[in-house]
Amino acid sequence: MPPWPEPLARAYAACEAFARSHYENFPVASRLLPSGMRPHVAAIYAFARVADDIADEGTLPAAERQIQLDAWRRRLHAALAVERWHEAPTDHEDLILVALAHSIRTRDLPIALFDDLLSAFEQDTMTTRYASWAELFDYCRRSANPVGRLVLCVAGHRDEESIQSSDALCTALQLTNFWQDFGRDWRAGRLYVPLEVQTAFGAREQELNAPSLSDAWSRTLADCIRVTRGRFEAGRAVCDRVRGRLRYELRCTWLGGRRILDRTERARSGLLSYRPTLGLADVPAVLWGAAIWPRV
Repeated sequence: MPPWPEPLARAYAACEAFARSHYENFPVASRLLPSGMRPHVAAIYAFARVADDIADEGTLPAAERQIQLDAWRRRLHAALAVERWHEAPTDHEDLILVALAHSIRTRDLPIALFDDLLSAFEQDTMTTRYASWAELFDYCRRSANPVGRLVLCVAGHRDEESIQSSDALCTALQLTNFWQDFGRDWRAGRLYVPLEVQTAFGAREQELNAPSLSDAWSRTLADCIRVTRGRFEAGRAVCDRVRGRLRYELRCTWLGGRRILDRTERARSGLLSYRPTLGLADVPAVLWGAAIWPRV
C-alpha cells in the first residue's frame, strides 16, 4: 500500500478487510491484481457490497431500501464535495466512503458509473421479471459493466475498444450468475430469463414448481447459455489489451466464468435444486489456462 497518511491508510485497510470477509464474492484471482490497484478496487467493491446488502435486505419494504440506497448515493456525493480523511473517521461506512472518494479523485473515476450501479440496485428492489433481452442487457449495463469500466480506469485504460470488450465480459459474467443461481432466484421470486425467450420455447412459469426442469425450460436455458457464450467471446479481447498482472487477472476471470457456464450447461436440468460452483480443485486448471492463453 502507498505511504498514505495514517487515517487514509486505515480507510483503505478497512475496505480490503471488508473485501476479504466476503471473499466468496470477490474475484477468485484478486491476488493477481497489481498491488497499486488493489486498494482502489477494494474501495469500489466495498461501496458496491454495502449497496448490495441494502438491496437484498428482504426484511425491509422495497420503498425503505430505495430510501437507504438514495442516502448511500448522497453520502458518496457529499464525501466527494469535501475531503474528510484527515478527520480520522471510525464508522465502517465512513471509512469506505473516505477511501472511495480518494480513489475517485486520484484515479479520475467517473461518478456516473457509481450512480449507474446504485440505479441497478434500486431496480433489484422492485423488478423481478424481464420482458426482453434488451431490458436484461440494460440492467447488466448498469449492474455489471460499471465495475469493469472502473477497474480499467484504475489501471489507466480508457480506450473505446477495451471498454466495449470489458462490457461484453462483465455482461457475460452477470448472465452466467443468473443461470447459475436459477433455482435460488426462482425460490426468491425472481426470474431473469427474458419472457421473449420463454415464449419462443414454450416454457411456462408453472412448470418451475416441478422437481426438475421440463424439456421446454431446458431448451430455454440452453438458448440463454448460447447468448452468454457470445458475450464471453466478445469479452476475450480486453484480456489481451491490458498489461502486466491485470492481464492474468482478467484471463482468470474469463476462464473461471466460462468454466461455471460450462458446468451450468451440463447440469441445467437440475438447476432448480443444484447450484454449480468452482472450488479449489478448479484453480490449477484456471491458472494453467491463463498461462497458456491463446491470443486471438
